[in-house]
Amino acid sequence: MRYMCPTLSVRLPDQLKEGMDRLKDRVDWSDEIRRFIEKKIEDERKRAVLRDLETQITQLPKSPRGTSSRLVRGDRDSH
Repeated sequence: MRYMCPTLSVRLPDQLKEGMDRLKDRVDWSDEIRRFIEKKIEDERKRAVLRDLETQITQLPKSPRGTSSRLVRGDRDSH
């Protein structure tokens, strides 16, 4: 069963369209554009996750001064 998909229309400069037409036997433009959009959506989703994570990190309480040194020293001494 095949489902109808929405159509996206884009206005292009004549020169760009002519270049696409010259390559239409070698390039599936619909597939290329679809993959580009999918990748862009995924990239933006990852950026949003990183922004959220950065916000959460900045809201964490600060460690007391010397905590890192104490933890590293403790780890080294345990071996």
